[in-house]
Amino acid sequence: MSAMTGWWSRRSVAGKVELYTRWTFHLMAPVELITLAGIPLSREQRDALGLGAVLGLVGWVLVHAAFCAVVASRGLDHITGTRPRPVRLAAALAAATALADLTVIGLWSAGVLPDASLVAAFTVVTSLFATGALVLCVDRVRHMAYAVAGIATAAALPLVVLGHVPEGLITLAAVLVGGGAYASACGFSSWLLRVVQELERSRDLQARLAVAEERLRFGRDLHDVMGRNLSVIALKSELAVQLARRGRPESVDQMVEVQRIAQESQREVREVVRGYREADLRIELEGARGVLDAAGIDCAVDAPAVELPAAVQSALGWVVRETTTNVLRHGDARHCAITLRARDGEAVLTVENDGATVRDGAGGPGRTGSGLAGLRERLGAVDGTLEAGPAEPRSFLVTARVPLPGRTAPHPAHQEKETVA
Repeated sequence: MSAMTGWWSRRSVAGKVELYTRWTFHLMAPVELITLAGIPLSREQRDALGLGAVLGLVGWVLVHAAFCAVVASRGLDHITGTRPRPVRLAAALAAATALADLTVIGLWSAGVLPDASLVAAFTVVTSLFATGALVLCVDRVRHMAYAVAGIATAAALPLVVLGHVPEGLITLAAVLVGGGAYASACGFSSWLLRVVQELERSRDLQARLAVAEERLRFGRDLHDVMGRNLSVIALKSELAVQLARRGRPESVDQMVEVQRIAQESQREVREVVRGYREADLRIELEGARGVLDAAGIDCAVDAPAVELPAAVQSALGWVVRETTTNVLRHGDARHCAITLRARDGEAVLTVENDGATVRDGAGGPGRTGSGLAGLRERLGAVDGTLEAGPAEPRSFLVTARVPLPGRTAPHPAHQEKETVA
C-alpha cells in the first residue's frame, strides 16, 4: 500500500496542494466536453446543420477545452514561479473565444444555425471556461474582474450589434454571473496555492535562520574564548623572540607561559564544543512538543520527572531532536507520542508517529541514514542501543535504551536491523 500511495505521501504540504489544484483544473477540460455534449440535437436540427457543421462544432469544443487546459496549466506554472506569465497564450485564448462566439452568432443570425438555445449554450459555456483559465493568468482581483467583464462583453456584443438585444442582455447576465462565480473559485485556488507555498518557503527560511543563528552563536563563543588568548600568545611569543635574541634567560619563562596559555585555550575550546554538542533532555522535549504542534502534528509527551545522569540526558536529548526532525522532514504524520521511562535498570525513550513513510535521510529500503547512525554513536558512548523501524498499525517507532549507572540492564543479543518505510 505504501508503494501505491508513496507518490502522494512523500510530497510536502505545498506539493500536495499544487498537485490537487493542478489536476482539478485539468479535469475542467472533460467537464466542458461533457457539458456541451449534453446539449440535445434533434434529428431536424442535425439535418438542418449538416454533418460538416456538427463536426465543426464538436471540433471547436475539443480544441477550446484543450486550449483552456493548456492556458490553465501555464497559469499555474506562473503562480508557482516555474514559468513566466503566459500573456500571449491568454490573449490567444480570449481572441479565439471571442472570434468563435462571433462566428456562431453570425451563423445563427444568418439562419444557418436554426436553434437559438444551441447558440446560447455554446457561447455561454465556452465563455465560462475561458474565463476560469484567464483568471489563473492574472494576480490582482481587479484584473480578474476585467477578464470576466471582457469575456462577457465579447459574448454579448455581437448579439446586440446584430439586433438581438434581449438575447444579448441575457447572455451578458449569464456570463457575468456564471463567469464571476467560476472566476472567484479559480482566484481563490490560486491565492490558496500562493499562501501555502509562501508558508512552505517561510518554514524553510526559518530553519535556515536557526542554523545560521546557531553558527553565529558558536562563532561568538569561539571568538570570546580564543580572541584574548591568541593575542596574549602572539605578544608573549614576540617578547620571547626578542629576549632570546638578546640572550636573556627570561625568554624561557615567556615560552612556558605561552605553553600554559595554549593548553588553557585547548581546554576552553573543548568546553565550548562540548556545550555546543550537549542537548538538554527537558528542553528538547518541550521544543519537540512546540515545533510539532506548530506544524499541525498532535504531540503527546509522557515523560515524568526522572533523575538521569547528565550524559544519559544529553544522549536522549539528541534522540528527541533527531527524531523530531525526521517526523517533520520525511513523514506525513498527524500524531506523535514521546514516552520516557526508567525501568529494569535502564532509561527507555520511545518516539512513535503515524507517518509510515518516515525515514532517516533520502535512502530507500535497506539503506541506513546518517542521522540514525550518528544517534547510535552517541548512545554507544553511554552503552545505549537504538532500534528504529515500522510498527503496526502504519506507524514508525524509534526506541532508545540506555543503562543507568550502578544497575545491570538487559541488552538484546542482536540489535534489530533498521528498516525504512
